[in-house]
Amino acid sequence: MRKNIVAGNWKMNKDYGQALTLINEIKEGKPASNAEIVLATPFPFLAKAVELVEGTDIQIAAQNMHQAEGGAFTGEISASMLTSIGVHTVILGHSERRAYFHETDALLANKVDTALKHDMTVIFCFGEELKDRQSNNHFNVVEYQLRDGLFHLKNEDWKHIVLAYEPVWAIGTDETASPEQAQEMHAFIRNLIQKVYGTDVAENVSILYGGSVKPDNAKEIFSKPDVDGGLIGGAALNATDFFGIISGI
Repeated sequence: MRKNIVAGNWKMNKDYGQALTLINEIKEGKPASNAEIVLATPFPFLAKAVELVEGTDIQIAAQNMHQAEGGAFTGEISASMLTSIGVHTVILGHSERRAYFHETDALLANKVDTALKHDMTVIFCFGEELKDRQSNNHFNVVEYQLRDGLFHLKNEDWKHIVLAYEPVWAIGTDETASPEQAQEMHAFIRNLIQKVYGTDVAENVSILYGGSVKPDNAKEIFSKPDVDGGLIGGAALNATDFFGIISGI
């Protein structure tokens, strides 16, 4: 059975003290839920975050990593660096990495391969821009991103993959895909995977929705049969809001 997951992507927010406070608030106040909770903190806080959540069911994730094993890549972080401090989950392909840092599907495929080589779980992000949806090209964009980024994998690799559909037009804009739009796309994604990898892989991969999820809309979005949780941005920076979203699953 696929997992329900609520992942908080902190992006480039919080200083060290604020980060520790928020992690402790989430650890101590997290409501009972059947969802797996993931916190993707900035790089400087990862080791301490792993220490703080030890013994809990909270997972710590990195927001990115380099595709190389090591070398002269100033400012970059490798998979082995992450796993050496107890981080075994990484977000790859976030729309901001694609847009601001020009990450291509080919590059992301390499990153995925490196992460899997180190037995990491990958939260793989993808989604269309507003112009794609307005031109009714959104299904094609999503299909190409998945095919080019992930469809070189073997069936057994998919147990380490979590998908995160994030319509770019709904990230940080207060615009949200309707629950029906989210379900339509998630069903399309699952059907696409089924055609390529079979029913077992398709039914067991978790597909998260990311795009201005808030406590007041989370329950309706998460109630859809092919939506298995959320990749949360701004609302993950406040424990009360994050708890409200977790309670919606």
